[in-house]
Amino acid sequence: MATIRELARLCGVSPATVSRVFNNPEVVNAKTREQVLRTARQIGYLPNESARTLATKKSFMVGLVWDTDHRRPGWRHPFFQEILIGLKTALSGRGYHLLMLATSGERTEDAYVRAARRHNLDGVVMIDSGTWDPSLQRLSESGVPCVSLDRPVEGPHATYVTSDNVGGARLAVRHLHERGRRAIATITGPAHTRPGAERLRGYQDELSRLGLPRRPEFVVEGDFYLSGGHAAMRRLLEADERPDAVFVAGDEMAVGALRAIGEAGLKVPEDIALVGFDDIEVAALVPPGLTTVAQDKAGFGTAAAEAVVSMINGADAPPPRILPTTLVVRGSSTPPL
Repeated sequence: MATIRELARLCGVSPATVSRVFNNPEVVNAKTREQVLRTARQIGYLPNESARTLATKKSFMVGLVWDTDHRRPGWRHPFFQEILIGLKTALSGRGYHLLMLATSGERTEDAYVRAARRHNLDGVVMIDSGTWDPSLQRLSESGVPCVSLDRPVEGPHATYVTSDNVGGARLAVRHLHERGRRAIATITGPAHTRPGAERLRGYQDELSRLGLPRRPEFVVEGDFYLSGGHAAMRRLLEADERPDAVFVAGDEMAVGALRAIGEAGLKVPEDIALVGFDDIEVAALVPPGLTTVAQDKAGFGTAAAEAVVSMINGADAPPPRILPTTLVVRGSSTPPL
């Protein structure tokens, strides 16, 4: 096997620099780090993980808590999949592995704390799938560096990353109004989730700003999944007055809404304009192309990785990160004014 001294000689650096690349990559400049990692791959060099752990007192493992409701295929939701890829990539670039954190069916309040300590995890990233329970709050209060996605958490080493859900929803409603739509309905996410509640608030705020009435029959709660969007759209189509536009708080729900509109013999955007939220890959592929509010999915992973690694290295918990959203216009909201 290649040795650290051989790798250092080939790169023209000291063995100490090579060690820092694998143990504390953030202190090595990017050019040197990339050269060492590239050469290590070429000669088949692998750091001694046991020695690395003893020397740094770190496991270089970050746990992932993603406690999805057993009734929903959360792991297969395309938005979460894209976030997971970004998180894994960002952590790998900083020398950390990602470990799915399970509790072996335990549901005690300290289940995740015990699991994190059992696996000697340096930190944890938590994804809110709408099934938040006390054991997750206990984990964030335990002192283990924790970053939550889309849900505020409190603790000595805890912070969260989310999107500008309110601003994104306002962009969607404003765009529909600019296209001449006045009977604008919404299919919301679950009201108990932060994205669901904030996107509803943005929708309502923008209606008020534009002088449009808030109509209770134009607000139907969904669940962020295709079948929920389909069912919610059918309810909107049964209203006494049909909306001429719908802001859907998630792209997968919007695909279900498109299907329901087609089944009713109506056309998008001629009869009903649609705007989604997320910009998952399928949004550009479903006819006529889904106008949507894009979230920075890669940014979610990068921001979470930066926050958890900084706390692992002794920094205070950084302030929450709210990532910007942008409107991506496609065929489902145009052309007619």
